[in-house]
Amino acid sequence: MEIKDFSYYFDLSRFAHKSLFERCGYIFDFLKFLPEYLEKNLKPATEGVVMPGAFVGEKVFLGKGTVVQPGAWIMGPAIIGENCEIRHGAFVGANVIAGNNVVIGHASEVGNSVFLDGARAPHFAFVGHSILGNKVNLGAGTKISNFKVTGSEVVIAGVKTGLEKFGVIIGDDSSLGCNTVTQPATFLGKKVYCYPNMLLRGFVPSETILKLRQEQEQDRVR
Repeated sequence: MEIKDFSYYFDLSRFAHKSLFERCGYIFDFLKFLPEYLEKNLKPATEGVVMPGAFVGEKVFLGKGTVVQPGAWIMGPAIIGENCEIRHGAFVGANVIAGNNVVIGHASEVGNSVFLDGARAPHFAFVGHSILGNKVNLGAGTKISNFKVTGSEVVIAGVKTGLEKFGVIIGDDSSLGCNTVTQPATFLGKKVYCYPNMLLRGFVPSETILKLRQEQEQDRVR
């Protein structure tokens, strides 16, 4: 399992906020530095469009070309890049960074997370305490579990994280099928493709297809 090298999961060369990760000894350390990074670098402004019926908090930056649709709620602190879509019914909570061309869609909730450029959570998703790589797509209904049922500290490969909440790391160009659920502290490499209705855990190396096989039986109505 790779838990230190960001380059295994992401191409950060064009990401506007790559300095967030420079002090991280482990990948999950971004959660410790994210609030501080936002406090130092967030300059609230609205360069995009906030449609009537949307709510945008005081500690939010919206980039050019970004549209916040009616019924969306951005609490902040948050930095939303250029040409993003925050769709109807989306909820963006605290400590969120979204790069350019990001989609946070209808009934999707995001908090304490980083979306790299082109990442998409377009329909009925929950993303908490996580990083989505460049051009990652979450199928409708994807749920990122970020809290163990026991409430105990997250331990990864024998390393104590000091965290009670940690979701998923999803590498660039990966795609999860509809209704996928990831357990806390799941790591997916680049170009991981997952069939729908799967439960993921642990480490999945880059360039992997995860397949779920089901048997169906047909019978006559009597």
